[in-house]
Amino acid sequence: MMEEAQLREKLEESNMEEALELLDDAEGGRLQVLELAPSLGLLRDEELNNALLYHLKQKGVEIEYVKEEDE
Repeated sequence: MMEEAQLREKLEESNMEEALELLDDAEGGRLQVLELAPSLGLLRDEELNNALLYHLKQKGVEIEYVKEEDE
């Protein structure tokens, strides 16, 4: 698994400010639950997405997968 420092570096290089804010909010205890559609994830890059979800969970964030509506 990607170390958090490496994840932060890659997110900064890609200007993924919102993802960095999620990490900061989780670290500061300001993010307890994150609702997520399973097919979307948070990031397009699967490796970064998996690493971000892993580190959010490590910081105590509960990931709630919401049911996707068929349109």
